Amino acid sequence: MKIKNILALLLFLVTFSFYAQNEKTDDKREKVKAFKVSFLTTELELTPTEAEKFWPIYNAYDDKQYELRHDKMKTYLKKLDDDNINSISEKEAITLLSQIECTDKELYLLREKFMTNLKKVLPAKKILKLKKSEDDFNRKLLKQYRDKAGK
Repeated sequence: MKIKNILALLLFLVTFSFYAQNEKTDDKREKVKAFKVSFLTTELELTPTEAEKFWPIYNAYDDKQYELRHDKMKTYLKKLDDDNINSISEKEAITLLSQIECTDKELYLLREKFMTNLKKVLPAKKILKLKKSEDDFNRKLLKQYRDKAGK
């Protein structure tokens, strides 16, 4: 009887731990997203009309890109750690490579669709500015991460 209680408690704690870690990740992602929105809004100097049309397109693209990059690619990368890569068969390696290529293609098609949709709501100069601003944001975020990790 005691073992059942201990197992139930242990299961609860493990589940709670995973939930808490996932919550931290979600909180961090939301903070980064808010920082990115603020940064891009400032950099792009969108008019109210442009912003109204731009943000739904951008958010849908960003969410789908995140899903592809993090959910699918994480699965692939787990299979590619040193222990697994040496022990998988050639057939499994071919399948994994094919899955990675499909995800890369999905990302490319997603970006292509995003650009097509953006051209309908923003002038070309602002789209170029968006690309530069996203790169600048990523560099700034990486620098902050490195600075924080170095302390």
